[in-house]
Amino acid sequence: MSFETWYLEIPVITRCYFTVSVITTLACYFDVISPFTLYLNYRLIYEKLEIWRIFSNFFFFGMPSLDFVFHMYFLVRYCRWLEETSFRGKPADMLTMILFGASLMLVIAPFSSVFFLGHSLTFMMVYVWSRRNDHRMNFMGFFFFNAPYLPWVLLVFSMILGASPVVDLVGILVGL
Repeated sequence: MSFETWYLEIPVITRCYFTVSVITTLACYFDVISPFTLYLNYRLIYEKLEIWRIFSNFFFFGMPSLDFVFHMYFLVRYCRWLEETSFRGKPADMLTMILFGASLMLVIAPFSSVFFLGHSLTFMMVYVWSRRNDHRMNFMGFFFFNAPYLPWVLLVFSMILGASPVVDLVGILVGL
């Protein structure tokens, strides 16, 4: 299967979010824009009317790295599965879920010190997908678990790698 075929088979909402996220990250990597112009900062939104920060913080996933690849994989896989199963033929409902989740994250963000909410939004979709499925899964071939435990397995794995659990917990909280 060619990249073009794979890409065009991705449902429209997932494809748009994935595309904008990759373009935003690459634009930062090549210094076309700075991540400092994207992060969520309510003072700059209100005082300097930098309204784009309300949206742009959801599209930057850090500089290209293994972490970026994993988050793009989770975004495409679980957002796509939601769009193709639970929200099949209901793109407005899918978009509403994403916008509602993003709105809740914007309310929680000042209390959690999270400035880029793309990871949390992706984690919310993983959480929502996991609650709607009871598949048997394995983690890197090491151990097996049921799908509802996937967010918790990923949270523990992130913590083992030294990441703060706050970003993932915001996604889980909003996904409830």
